[in-house]
Amino acid sequence: MGATTAIAALSLHCFSKSHTHFSPFRTLPRITCSFSSSIEFTISFAPPKPKPEPDASNDPDGPLLIPWIVRGVDAFQGGSAVLQPKHQGIPAARLSKVLAASGIASRRSCEELIFEGKVTVNGSVCNTPQTRVDPAKDVIYVNGSRLPKRQPQKVYLALNKPKGYICSSGENESKSVISLFDDFLKNWDLGHLDVATTGLIIVTNDDFAQKLSHPSSDLSKEYIATVDGLVHKRHLIAISEGTTVEGVHCVPDVVELLPHQPEMQRARIRIVVHEGRKHEVRELVKSAGLEIHSLKRVRIGGFRLPPDLGLGKYIELNSTNLNALGWKS
Repeated sequence: MGATTAIAALSLHCFSKSHTHFSPFRTLPRITCSFSSSIEFTISFAPPKPKPEPDASNDPDGPLLIPWIVRGVDAFQGGSAVLQPKHQGIPAARLSKVLAASGIASRRSCEELIFEGKVTVNGSVCNTPQTRVDPAKDVIYVNGSRLPKRQPQKVYLALNKPKGYICSSGENESKSVISLFDDFLKNWDLGHLDVATTGLIIVTNDDFAQKLSHPSSDLSKEYIATVDGLVHKRHLIAISEGTTVEGVHCVPDVVELLPHQPEMQRARIRIVVHEGRKHEVRELVKSAGLEIHSLKRVRIGGFRLPPDLGLGKYIELNSTNLNALGWKS
């Protein structure tokens, strides 16, 4: 009996909660022992606690969505994803750009039409030029006329602008550059040259010409300035030091006095700029104390005005010409 008591005490000591060797394991909830001469143990465990059922209200028909993860541009609002309709096929473009590319008017004039509420998209008036539309899928009306689903093929032209013509597509301009073209060029985008300057401008039926004219294009533009009087070294230094145009100090890239030619009575200065701000070359020459007799632009970027292209004439630009102008598809 003493031995049996000792063995039982030892067994209960092994299952004790305070024993450090077994402390990492789950505590047995209930232990029953029966002793006999053969010292047999019967151990039974309480049934495991049932797991809680998942809340159906928090688990809709779909994968679990983690709200603090932003999935693309369609962020979750109010617990549900806001899906925006997406155009397929032809990529959507800005409404003002689509209208200008369709020959409705220049980009700026198209924006004015939109602001005035004269444009509807899918039956609703649209006052935002940045609205993305697809003319092949969206129903667009301008002043009550349906916009064609298929946009016209893009055309890029280089014109040798004569003196006295204004770079404007307005209907009231009697001597607009547009009058040098056929009627189908009405409302096209034009490059910028002042009325007294001749030479190269780009004319397109998209916004490429506007991009070339903007100072942000950072394309070099080459001019030949014919001036009155003698040109001295101090004049060239003054031009190269730059001047302030539209609140910005503009410095030319190149200033060069061209060799005298017998048939030319006046001196000619080659000036290359890269910002192309309004009247920049004229202001540079004026700041040096010289007076311009005539001014001609002969190059934009890597494209040079063909020497055999007469005043008022134009040519269509090919892919090589467009690449020289920095065009990107």
